[in-house]
Amino acid sequence: MKTFFRKIGAWLEDRTGIMAAITPILNHLVPPGAKWAYVFGSATLFCFILQVVTGIGLALLYQPSSDAAYQSLKFITDQAMFGRVLRGIHFFGASGMIIFVGVHMIRVYIMAAYKYPREMNWITGVFLLFLTIIMGFTGQLLRWDSNGVWSSVVAAQNLGRIPLIGTTLARLLLGGDTIGAQSLSRFFAYHVFLFPALIFGLIGLHLFLVIRNGISEPPKAGRPVDPKTYRKWYEAMLKREGVPFWPDAAWRDAMFGALVIIAIVGLAITFGPPALTQPPDPSLIKTTPAPDWYMLPIFALFALVPPRTESYLIFFGPVLAVGALLALPFLSGTGERSPIRRPWAVFGVVCVVIFVGALLVAGEIAPWSPRFDTKPVTEFVSYHNPQLERGAELFYKKGCQYCHMIRGEGGLKGPDLSLIGRTWTPDQLDVQIVNGKGGMPAYGGSLKQDELRAIVAFLSVQK
Repeated sequence: MKTFFRKIGAWLEDRTGIMAAITPILNHLVPPGAKWAYVFGSATLFCFILQVVTGIGLALLYQPSSDAAYQSLKFITDQAMFGRVLRGIHFFGASGMIIFVGVHMIRVYIMAAYKYPREMNWITGVFLLFLTIIMGFTGQLLRWDSNGVWSSVVAAQNLGRIPLIGTTLARLLLGGDTIGAQSLSRFFAYHVFLFPALIFGLIGLHLFLVIRNGISEPPKAGRPVDPKTYRKWYEAMLKREGVPFWPDAAWRDAMFGALVIIAIVGLAITFGPPALTQPPDPSLIKTTPAPDWYMLPIFALFALVPPRTESYLIFFGPVLAVGALLALPFLSGTGERSPIRRPWAVFGVVCVVIFVGALLVAGEIAPWSPRFDTKPVTEFVSYHNPQLERGAELFYKKGCQYCHMIRGEGGLKGPDLSLIGRTWTPDQLDVQIVNGKGGMPAYGGSLKQDELRAIVAFLSVQK
């Protein structure tokens, strides 16, 4: 039997030459210090492969039409065998891919592995980073629920504010002037065909460059990069100390990748995919679309900056960010690589991580948005007074509670009114409600006198 399989293997190798092509790649030498800090790039690749496999599985059942997309996802989640787990793996796999591509780029930046001769490694990695984020964004609309659709509308509106080319970009994104069936078809093509093809091509180029230029050795203080001597020194170091990629180094990538996949599957089984909101309905105005967590920092940034600067930020922000990342290996392509000799680089990374983390928290809380899912105060507190009970009900029904917190329930957009009765008199409350001020609208024209008195009475007892 062994002889039979050897003959088959020999025949395949003679006709295809696969092992002859793969063996040099597996046996190429890597620096001996390339250990656990180097596994995040491979983890990103593992996540991408997982996304491709689960994406194919979902595409077999998903129907990319405006009439059937939502119901097909409901079927996949609730009825198809392992459909809930499959969607969960795809969701957590996307999160894992974004996390690991970010960590991998941070590691490369801190160790200055973007310096000569690996400038193109860094540039392809930058494009892969942004394509990964774009893949996450385009996938959200394919759920074809209210949250995914309105999030895409907000993105298109922001694109439309870019001077000169904004309208064209928004139409390119949505496939027209408004969101509709053509938008779903376009996002499906983006998510399933265009961007995966670009990612496949860039991954192939990225891996080729890694093999051609070699894996960067761990940096050492006092050993700067000099283009005149680096390649010769690197080749001599590999001949003297290098170890074969397989199995001396590859086992760490394989082990870490397996742990990542196990973790993603475990999260999918435990928590499942994000719940679908209601089907998209243009008549619904009480909705607060929020993107998936990896888009929340951008969402929060646009919400927090002054309105007058948003259009400039939307245009110049991405241009400057991409330009700075692409220019980095040309502005700092030689010299010291050790983090000890580059403290400002480490400090910059810490600042960026804290800044993005703070925006993520702010985006999760979203204090600038009304909370339409808040519950009436009367479900938690009984006032035993008809006027106060009515005031509490009106405070909720008129939308005040969407923006103002009362007894731990309500929105964060406006001030917390749980103790407003201690500092404001009924007359002051009356004037504020009738006339409005700042971001608060005037309710004088929409409230009857008895309704106004009931709300003022209700607020006055909040002490």
